[in-house]
Amino acid sequence: MSLISVSDLTFGYEGSFDTIFEHVNLQLDTDWRLGLIGRNGRGKTTLLRLLMGELECRGTISAPVEFAYFPCAVKDDSLTAETVVRSICPQVQLWELQRELSLLEVDGGVLERPFCTLSGGQRTKVLLAALFQGENRFLLIDEPTNHLDLEGRRAVSRYLRGKKGYILVSHDRAFLDGCVDHVLSINKANIEVQKGNFSSWWENKQRRDEFELAQNEKLKKEVKRLEQTARGKTQWADRAEGRKIGFDPKKTEKSMGRRAYEGAKSKKQMKRAKAIRERREAAVEETAALLKNLDVASDLKLWPLRHHAGTLVTLEDVTARYGDVTACHGVSLVVKQGERVALRGINGCGKSTVLKLICGKPIDFTGIVTKASGLVISYVSQDTSGLQGSLSEYARQCGIDESLFKTILRKFGFVRDQFEKDISRFSGGQKKKVLLARSLCEKAHLYVWDEPLNFMDVLSRMQIEELLLEYRPTLLFVEHDKQFCDNIATRTVLL
Repeated sequence: MSLISVSDLTFGYEGSFDTIFEHVNLQLDTDWRLGLIGRNGRGKTTLLRLLMGELECRGTISAPVEFAYFPCAVKDDSLTAETVVRSICPQVQLWELQRELSLLEVDGGVLERPFCTLSGGQRTKVLLAALFQGENRFLLIDEPTNHLDLEGRRAVSRYLRGKKGYILVSHDRAFLDGCVDHVLSINKANIEVQKGNFSSWWENKQRRDEFELAQNEKLKKEVKRLEQTARGKTQWADRAEGRKIGFDPKKTEKSMGRRAYEGAKSKKQMKRAKAIRERREAAVEETAALLKNLDVASDLKLWPLRHHAGTLVTLEDVTARYGDVTACHGVSLVVKQGERVALRGINGCGKSTVLKLICGKPIDFTGIVTKASGLVISYVSQDTSGLQGSLSEYARQCGIDESLFKTILRKFGFVRDQFEKDISRFSGGQKKKVLLARSLCEKAHLYVWDEPLNFMDVLSRMQIEELLLEYRPTLLFVEHDKQFCDNIATRTVLL
């Protein structure tokens, strides 16, 4: 057992007024399986880059191990997968690599294929197998689930559960629960480490938030009561002081010793008022110390349209192609009003192609695609690479209300500084929130979302769940987050 030590770490990007990390102190065991969580834009990938030594910072980071980052760069993807693996881990034996791929449920034959011909999920698994073969390494695994289907996520989660010594960035709750034994959370005000998985961390966070909210209300009432009491004591002291000054021992009957008595009474009341004010100030300070890490997931709204037809979309024996490549074959599907249909299937089975066909994208196909007359569709693509320009420009291009659009982004956790940045500089999760916020501004009969949760933080996923369960729009979606699908889908279609 050895420790990774982070001391007095402070970092902020050049040109930004805010620091991302300030005086952070951490100690991490190199045997831990850490899940790194936090809202989009809090600095999860930045922390991994700091550990890798890619960014200059104030403070020190000391580690008895070598850090390795996933996904690692592949210089020439035309080489065979085995050659790529050996460039990452030269000492690996072929039998060791095949054993690891077997644990990841990948056929060892992929090692003989050019790396560029592998699917996204296969590349993820091959690179993970290679990185874990290095000696004295601590892995920094950044969002490995983005190219994995549901079965692939289960396989990788089981694989990671059998390993040790890594930090894993993921927003898939079931995936994290399946493999991590500690949680490193980047909160609003600090960074903390807890033993357990995501579910235990979330339960502890909810309990703490509820306690602090209750304590905050209690202290606010106490502060108000003490303010009233302090004012009363001060008024009593002033009246006693006035009576003391108003006495003339030579002219007032029975006034011998009266001034001294009134002075003592006034002093006593002033002392009590001072003590109450001190108690009030302490209560105010205690109130200020609460709720610093409270993440409030604001309620979102949606305006789904009601269509006069019961059936909105029908696909009959549809086969789609991209040139000579068949994307999907013999697909039949019906989407009725009020349903929330999840499309499931392995990577490459044509889920995204089906969604694009329904949205009217120019794809070569055979079969029948029927849509209800006047059907309005709001589409969220899984691809965010083309997003650029300001948020205001994007809102104008999409024909949506800019004020509503930015309000939704604020509820998604955007700070006002983000509104001034070019969208191309946003994180992956923030770009996905831009697409979803645009869709939430649109009134539609059918919402078609292609992997809407990619890169999105856990709190935002829960916000989306609550929104869909409250407004119950007609929804056709592809998503590999098992918990989200279990909570949202009224029907699942397997391709």
